[in-house]
Amino acid sequence: MDQLDIMQWRNEQIYHLRQNKTLTSSDQKNYFSNVVAHLFQQEKPQQILFSYLEGDKCIGYGGLVHINWVDQHAEISFIMNTELEQQYFTFHWSTYLKLIEAVAFQELNLHKIYTYAFDLRMKLYKVLEENNFSKEARLIDHAKFENRFVDVLIHSKFNESFKF
Repeated sequence: MDQLDIMQWRNEQIYHLRQNKTLTSSDQKNYFSNVVAHLFQQEKPQQILFSYLEGDKCIGYGGLVHINWVDQHAEISFIMNTELEQQYFTFHWSTYLKLIEAVAFQELNLHKIYTYAFDLRMKLYKVLEENNFSKEARLIDHAKFENRFVDVLIHSKFNESFKF
């Protein structure tokens, strides 16, 4: 399984995640066994997760998280193989956004999807805007990072064909 690769990427990229400690293989196994495995049994889970593949090799992982089924919105989550970020960040993020947008809007009929990102990821904001996400909010000094507070940026996209 891809669990250990995902754990490694999360640990390497902890600086931009809402993860407050380095994960161990035991942490990762427990998360997949006790959280992810149960998502498949729920009619309206709080998150829907996917492996992002190149051929049959996992090179990323993410999904829709913090799903609010009443208000019909969800946060986008995505992490890719750290080694690919330097050269292929824009390509993989753009591809992933198109895929997750299809799931969110066409399959789940959500009204809105959004990202919640520490103001540390300049390449990400450009990709979001190139994919027609709008900066919706800047939360000032909202998250603590390396003993200082940083802003959080929220970029959103609305389902243009939303139907009740």
